[in-house]
Amino acid sequence: MASSSNVWTWAENKLFENALAKYDKDTPDRWQNIAKITGKTVEEVKIHYKRLVDDLNAIEDGQIPLPDYEKTEAKACTKPDEKK
Repeated sequence: MASSSNVWTWAENKLFENALAKYDKDTPDRWQNIAKITGKTVEEVKIHYKRLVDDLNAIEDGQIPLPDYEKTEAKACTKPDEKK
C-alpha cells in the first residue's frame, strides 16, 4: 500500500536512508526495492532521491551554511540557571 503523499515522515525517511545503503546504484530494481520498503511509489522515491542529491550539492557548493555546532552544543549543555 503505497502512500501518495509528497510528505515523508521521519520514519519513512529513515527507511529510505537505510534502503539506499542496502541497495546501491548497481542493484537491479533498486527503486522498486526502496519503494516497497518505504511504502512510497517508485516515482516518489526517485523524486525524494533527487531532492536529497540537490540538497547535498547545495551544501557542498556553499549555498547552504552549515550550523555552528559549537554554539548550539554550548547552549544545549547549559542549565537554565547557569551563568555563562
